[in-house]
This record gives sequence, C-alpha cells and structure tokens, in this order.
Amino acid sequence: MPLSEQEQRLLDEMERHLMSHDADVVTAPSRALSYRNIVYGSILVLAGLGALVAGVSIGFNTGFLGIAVGVLGFLFMVTGVVLAVTPLKGSARASATSPSAARAPRASGASFMDRMNDRWDRRNEER
Repeated sequence: MPLSEQEQRLLDEMERHLMSHDADVVTAPSRALSYRNIVYGSILVLAGLGALVAGVSIGFNTGFLGIAVGVLGFLFMVTGVVLAVTPLKGSARASATSPSAARAPRASGASFMDRMNDRWDRRNEER
C-alpha cells in the first residue's frame, strides 16, 4: 500500500532530521584493517582447520588425543578470525573531530518522537 503525500512528507522530514542531527551515526569512523593481521589470521585459520581435520581423523583411533588436537585446531581457527578482523590501534579518529562534538546541546529535553508528535499536532491544528 503506497504512502499518502502527507505520510511521505513526514517520512522525508524525519529522514532529513535524522541525517542532520545524528551525523555521528552516518559518518562513523571506519577502522582500517591491517593486511599483516589478515594474512597471519588466515594462516592461523588454515592451520586450525588442518588440525581440526587431523583431530577428527585420528580421534577414531586414539580417542582423547584426537579430541585434544581437534579442540586445539578450533581454538587456532577462532584466534585467527579474531586476529584478522581486529582493526589497527592508531586508526580510530578522535571523537572531538566528529561533527556531533561541535554541535551545541539541544535546548529541549523532549525526545525525538515527542517533538515529532507535537509537530504533527500543530500541523493538524493549522488545517
């Protein structure tokens, strides 16, 4: 069911308000990944996968040793993934440079939805 013109205008206005007042959400700093960490993490994941397969295959014959090698392989894989997706420490931007830090605090303590409801009521009274 398509939106009426009034609903579409309200939706557009809400979107503009969110874009202008919540710019820190839209322009969140991206954190750069290290290629070195990605390579080391990939190697750990592959080694862990190999150890997991080896643990399963020898687990049928030896029991506890196979389980230990499989668990160790799984831990290698988890460590490799965490290492690969960990961002660089120096790539985080200071929060003082974000556009939201320069803005003055809002004058009213009302929530966004309260202000939208008030605006909606005022528009309906004008008509």
